[in-house]
Amino acid sequence: MDERDLLLEFLASQRDGVRRAALGLSDQQATARPTAGQLSIGGLVKHLARTERGWFSVILAGRPDPAPDRAQHWDEEFTVLPGETLAGHLAAYEEVARETAEVVRALPDLELMVPLPEAPWFPPGAKVSARWILLHMIEETARHAGHADIVRESLDGATALDLSAAAQGG
Repeated sequence: MDERDLLLEFLASQRDGVRRAALGLSDQQATARPTAGQLSIGGLVKHLARTERGWFSVILAGRPDPAPDRAQHWDEEFTVLPGETLAGHLAAYEEVARETAEVVRALPDLELMVPLPEAPWFPPGAKVSARWILLHMIEETARHAGHADIVRESLDGATALDLSAAAQGG
């Protein structure tokens, strides 16, 4: 297994944690915000799919952004809107995972540099490597997998260990 495959495996492992947090939830439960914050499991899945697609398909591969008005509707990034479902967001997340693997495996190497998007939190004109993007997405997904664990346990008491056992049929 080379570095590229190893980093994709780490990202897949973190995605699995997010998906496990959603295991068996209804759409109503997936939009619940049972903690002091405003996060829901459905909103986290939606955000992660959108963010991962942005980093890999749009920034790294240079494909058109399917939601170019995102910056104007940031408040909707973590919100499951009317007509959206948990199943739909989970399916989109699966599609994004396949796109990410395709993009990363097609790269000449992980040293490929791309400009960072314009945002107040990035220095103007800064560039990052494909490796940086992979590591950043692992970090982002892990952070939100932890959020999803807390939200899920607040919803119904199910812990990551309980959900992992349930996902394995035990």
